[in-house]
Amino acid sequence: MTRARAVALLGAAIALPQCGSRNTGALRVGSKNFSESITIGEIYAAALERAGIQVERRMNLGSTQIATAAMQRGDIDLYPEYTGTGLIDVLHLAPMHDSAKLFAVVKHAYERRFGLTWLPPSPVNDSQGLATTRAAASRYAIASLSQCAAAAPKLRLAAVPEFVRRADALPGLQKFYGGFRFAQVRTYEIGLQYDALVRGDCEIATAFTTDSQILSDNLVLLVDDKHFWPPYNVAPIVRVQTLHERPQIATVLNRISPLLTDTAVRNLNVAVNVRKIDPAQAAADFLRNSRA
Repeated sequence: MTRARAVALLGAAIALPQCGSRNTGALRVGSKNFSESITIGEIYAAALERAGIQVERRMNLGSTQIATAAMQRGDIDLYPEYTGTGLIDVLHLAPMHDSAKLFAVVKHAYERRFGLTWLPPSPVNDSQGLATTRAAASRYAIASLSQCAAAAPKLRLAAVPEFVRRADALPGLQKFYGGFRFAQVRTYEIGLQYDALVRGDCEIATAFTTDSQILSDNLVLLVDDKHFWPPYNVAPIVRVQTLHERPQIATVLNRISPLLTDTAVRNLNVAVNVRKIDPAQAAADFLRNSRA
C-alpha cells in the first residue's frame, strides 16, 4: 500500500501548552507515519542540510494528531502536512474547493490557534480519486467522474471501507454528481483494491491521486471535472517561533516546494514503495536530479 491517510480528530492533545523555551541547536524535522510523508520530510531535511542548517530527523511520528501535538510541545520544528487535512481533520471546517482560499484559511487559523504557520504549498495534490485500467476506460468511454457517474450501473467498484461511508466519498459523489449507483461495490484493505482492478474483478477502484500504483500499473485517474474533492496540497508547517529565529528556513523550503508536482511525488512513491529505495536515498536522488 502506498499510504494510509493518518487522520484523527484532535482532542485534548492538540491543546497541550507550548514550551517556554526551545533548543536552539539542530532543527527538528518530522513526518507522519506513511511513506509519502516520510519521503517529503526527508526532502525538507536534506535541502536544509545542504543550506548549512543542522537537522535532527524525527520521522514516522504517527497520525496527524500526534504530529500536531509534537509541534505544539516543541518536540519538532516542522513537518509536511496536507491543506485539506488541516482544514477538515484539524480545524473541523467544511470542505473548500478553491486551493488559494483554503490555504489562506488554514494558515490564518493555525497561526492564531496553534502558534504554527504554513509555508507556500507545493503543486502536488494528494486528494481522493477513482482509477481504472486503460482497457476499461476505452471500453466504457470513461475519463471523468461525470462519465463514470453515468456508466456506474455497468461498472463494479473496489473501494476501501471508509469510502462507502464518508460524506466526502461515495455518498457525497452520489449527491454531488448524481448517479454513481454501481452494479457492485466490494471493499478491500487499503492497497488491495488495486490488485482487484488489475485482476479484472472490478472496473473502478478508489485511489489517492499520488499513489504509486497509478504509475506502476499504468492506470487512468478519472478527472474530477466538477471539482468535488477539496485540494490536499502538501506544504511545510513550521513553528512561528522557529521561523522567527531562523527565517532562512522559508528561503530554502520555498525553493523546494514548487518541485513537488503530482508526477514527481508519484515517482517518489514508486521509488520507495515499489523499488524499495530508502526514503532518505529517494530524497537525495530527487534533490540531485532536480538540481535543487
